[in-house]
Amino acid sequence: MAAAPAPLPAAVADWWERVNGSPAWQDGIFCALAVLYGVIAAASFIQVARIQRRVPEYGWTTQKVFQFLNFVVNGARCSIFAFRRQVQQVNPPIFQHVILDLPGLAFFTTYALLALFWAEILYQARGLMTDRLRSGFYIINCVVYALQGFLWLCLWWNPNHSVLVISKLFIAGLSFFTALGFLLYGGRLFIMLKYFPIESKGKQQKLREVGRVASICFCCFLARCIMMCFNAFNEEADLDVLDHPILNFFYYLLVEIIPSSLVLYILRRIPAKLRLSQYHPLSSS
Repeated sequence: MAAAPAPLPAAVADWWERVNGSPAWQDGIFCALAVLYGVIAAASFIQVARIQRRVPEYGWTTQKVFQFLNFVVNGARCSIFAFRRQVQQVNPPIFQHVILDLPGLAFFTTYALLALFWAEILYQARGLMTDRLRSGFYIINCVVYALQGFLWLCLWWNPNHSVLVISKLFIAGLSFFTALGFLLYGGRLFIMLKYFPIESKGKQQKLREVGRVASICFCCFLARCIMMCFNAFNEEADLDVLDHPILNFFYYLLVEIIPSSLVLYILRRIPAKLRLSQYHPLSSS
């Protein structure tokens, strides 16, 4: 006699529905996300303060801007999840989309800045000018924010499902090309460092740093791209509603919280304090 099928899938499905429909679970999960984002934001702010205290004469370096943008992005996510139920009640609904989508665009800008930094190193190593790279970074960001703003206006003017799908596919495409950017520039910088003729402890450390960060960022943005495609075409994968707290938790944990934590830990070193050369006063003679 054949054994009866295990009731586990039905039990899991029932638990999933019960948790998703429970306001207590929703508030608890969103509060947990707010705490996690708040910890990362605090760590980024501390790093900015440490860099400023250690080398104030450097000004706003790429490292300091990167840490500050991480503080802004994670601080915004923390605030949104802390007041997630109130965000869902914002009217008109277009402002809900703006509030929920804007930190994702800022996340793109933050890590595109890191890819720009690596590209500048590659260009400088080959004796090429980097002005066009930085100009291209600004132009790309302006175009991205302008296109997203246009999609928000279209969604406000004509709030239908097709425009919402296009908006989510835009984020998916943006994430895909960002992943390619890390694969291209991170991979090229890794190869350049690997075959650099001078062997040193610093070289090996930088080699591991670039390899790990590039791998993390590539996987992070590729996962975001895949999830956004599911989000666009499957209502069960919608992240912009209150009754999908488990999906929200695992999505943001995998594509933002864990990658950001790992990258910030790997890039935790700050510049050494400048030491003025010893001053010898002239004698009266």
